Amino acid sequence: MSNDPLHGKTLEFIVVELVAYFGWDELGDRIRINCFNDNPSIQSSLKFLRKTPWARKKVEDLYVWTFTKK
Repeated sequence: MSNDPLHGKTLEFIVVELVAYFGWDELGDRIRINCFNDNPSIQSSLKFLRKTPWARKKVEDLYVWTFTKK
């Protein structure tokens, strides 16, 4: 069993969960990237995040912080 909280979770799953939890506005406030603030969509966000490692890391870190608190 992996101790990695992201194990088995796709980037799409992570983004969908964060949007469901925070909404686009708060997500855009927490992670200031245009794909969350300017006409956001899941597909445009995934396209950007797959090409931008630093932004993807911020999204993954927010997911872990939000959903794995004990």
